[in-house]
Amino acid sequence: MRFSIRLQLLVLSLFLFAIPYLGYKYVWELEQYLRIGQEQTMIGTARAVATALHERPALFDSQSAYLKNVRPGTDLYAPPIQYPIQLDGELNDWQRIDNLMVHYGKDEIVERFSSPISNDEVSLSFNHMVGRYGPFLYAMFEVTDDKLLWRQPDSLSVERGDHLLIGVKNAQGTLARYVVAPFESGWVNAYKLSKDPTTFRAVENALSIQGRWQQTATGYNIELRFPFTMASDGLGFAIVDVDDTLTRKKRYAIGTANPGNIDQLGTLVTPSPEIERILAGLKYADSRVWVVDKHKRVLARAGDIQTASGITVANTNERANGLWHWIETNWLFPLYYYILTEPPADFVDELQNAYALVGQDLGKALSGQPDSLWRLTPDNKAIVLSAAYPIFIEGEVMGAVVVEQTTNGIRSLRNKALEQLFHVILAVMLLGTVGLLLFANRISGRIRALRDSTERVIDSNGKIIGALPVNNNRDEIGDLSRAFSDVLQRLQQYNSYLENMAARLSHELRTPIAVVKSSLDTVSQVEDKEQQAILMQRAQSGINRLSTILNSMSEATRLEQALVDEERVPFQLQHVVEGCVGGYQHAYPNREFCLTSHTQNSALLGSPDLIAQMLDKIVANAVDFSAQGAKILLTISRKDKDVCLTVYNPGPLLPDGMKSQLVNSMVSVRAQTAQQDTHTPHLGLGLFIADLIVTFHHGKLHINNAADESGVEVTVSFAHKHS
Repeated sequence: MRFSIRLQLLVLSLFLFAIPYLGYKYVWELEQYLRIGQEQTMIGTARAVATALHERPALFDSQSAYLKNVRPGTDLYAPPIQYPIQLDGELNDWQRIDNLMVHYGKDEIVERFSSPISNDEVSLSFNHMVGRYGPFLYAMFEVTDDKLLWRQPDSLSVERGDHLLIGVKNAQGTLARYVVAPFESGWVNAYKLSKDPTTFRAVENALSIQGRWQQTATGYNIELRFPFTMASDGLGFAIVDVDDTLTRKKRYAIGTANPGNIDQLGTLVTPSPEIERILAGLKYADSRVWVVDKHKRVLARAGDIQTASGITVANTNERANGLWHWIETNWLFPLYYYILTEPPADFVDELQNAYALVGQDLGKALSGQPDSLWRLTPDNKAIVLSAAYPIFIEGEVMGAVVVEQTTNGIRSLRNKALEQLFHVILAVMLLGTVGLLLFANRISGRIRALRDSTERVIDSNGKIIGALPVNNNRDEIGDLSRAFSDVLQRLQQYNSYLENMAARLSHELRTPIAVVKSSLDTVSQVEDKEQQAILMQRAQSGINRLSTILNSMSEATRLEQALVDEERVPFQLQHVVEGCVGGYQHAYPNREFCLTSHTQNSALLGSPDLIAQMLDKIVANAVDFSAQGAKILLTISRKDKDVCLTVYNPGPLLPDGMKSQLVNSMVSVRAQTAQQDTHTPHLGLGLFIADLIVTFHHGKLHINNAADESGVEVTVSFAHKHS
């Protein structure tokens, strides 16, 4: 399958898509580093807050914080209430913290008053919770009872109907018991019971404990309020069920603890106002901070997780306007956010109203080691990072500080970075792809133009009929165009030579053949012996000339075969040239030869005889192209590490374009008239044979016009052999 350059470059341009992938991976890696930095920063924040709470035991409840174990349902947690509870028995005001409501049923029977009762006979259960507003403690009971039995209005006994028992540990460390036993729905007050735990005799009204008892379709609701200081050291509630209207005997009591046993009372835990005041300034710290006791119950908190993004990123898009803003908003950002995830404006916070925390990081912090934890919100919209640090009092862990932030700030920063990165990448890819296509179109256009130009200068028969235009571009295609032009020019010259070679051979062969033919035709017509001998001698001369032509044509082939087995020996070039020059003086008496040597050492490795044969060809050529009486100069010199032999002859200059072709086989620049003046045929093999010998000696042969254009110089350079 054929692929054009444009298609190949288009395919290669697809690798530009690796740029956005690498940029995307880089930004994701950067986000991981930012998360690590945020994690370390939050641990540092938790450490700083914990440092302000170390060794301050007064900040922790004297009873609950020092407990080794918390009894669920017995040790009560009183969260702060934002608004006072309206004591109407409707329980509507408790919905804000109803997640802390605890259910009490047959498993929480604290006392049995009659014969053993099976679980199936227990018909009473209730939901209960407490809360604190200012100096008051509020309590609610949502009771399910199959039969509500009121106290009789005229009865002085408070235990002859369904009633609520309250046991507290007062400031003197003794047990104080109270009872709420109404005879109808409405406002209620408590009665204080005798100090004797075996009796239930009311001794006085306890007006500090007040509230409302409201009958419902499934039972009744109770809402109470009393001073927080009454129960700060110990507290217990129990609802006593009375179902028999005749005997009015108590059956059992279900509650948080047995109000009649001071050792079974539970503790009351509420967030510390002192700690909350310490944390008050942290609500501006872009974090949510919790302080918990060692039982993981919240003592104080500050801040809002919805705004705790960690990093605030300015929204520069809101300040942008114009065409670019329209392009970003309507085209680019919708495309980007197929990949990116935008931080949510709102998410579900499962700890919004939490008053007890859990988590691996908190567990490790309460064991004395700081830790951090990443978690997803229940709606999977946000990632929350929490860091916990222990609080030490006298070397013991008494609680922990938990700092929380979301990664929304980092995600926003990541999105901003990716938006800018994608802008740049799209611009680079667009410009790069367009540039590559334009470049490919230009390259392919120049190559097609070169192809068309080449086809136009060669006809259907393969004959060169023109010349390629010269391309001046300094690149590879320009070099290729100039190389094609040079190759076609040389081919044209060589084809011209081949076309003329037939005329040259015809001329060289026609004369001896004509001599032989005319002599043989005449000899049969002449009877004079002497005349016949002259004709036979003339015919023999023509045959000898034909033999010389054939020998010259086969000389190069024999030389190439002989060079394969030629032995190389060391010799001095100067000695060989001196011997040859002496012979040339006798062979060519009409020429003057002059030898000049500029070096004392001209050692070579090769064949002296072949060097002499090479010099014979060059000198014969120089004699042929010089006039009678001309001086032929031979010079031996050194150039760098090479030994050079130069033969100069005055005479006509070389034709243009033929300098590099004269060493080819059967190439000659002699005019036809010049060849007619000699009896020796010239087929253009002399310099070709000379070049074969030079190549055998690892040398180079150059033919150039003399610098003063008075003649021609043939220079042969050989690598010098060190003696």
